[in-house]
Amino acid sequence: MSTNLLSAVADPIRWQLIAQLSQEESRCVCRFRTEPEIPANLLSYHLKVLREAGLVVGTRRGRWIDYRLTDDALDRLHAALPVPGSRACGCAVDPEPALAGTRP
Repeated sequence: MSTNLLSAVADPIRWQLIAQLSQEESRCVCRFRTEPEIPANLLSYHLKVLREAGLVVGTRRGRWIDYRLTDDALDRLHAALPVPGSRACGCAVDPEPALAGTRP
């Protein structure tokens, strides 16, 4: 579901991780940098949320883990965003309401 996907990246830290992974094919967990800086256990938690959302995968390399975006991660995120001017949000409100005092 798109709301679950979007809630996974709604956190600023997780958004930073997605942005870093979109810049390179894979990244060792030791090379992630966040602003503000967070402890390793919190970084692991955020990566777990992204893994559970199906946005990243990790590959163990000795004691390190290399993370990368799943092949369809950016496409799925793009598809989850509502399209301006469409009723993709499911609301029944007219996207261009009439001005007060005018007739339709």
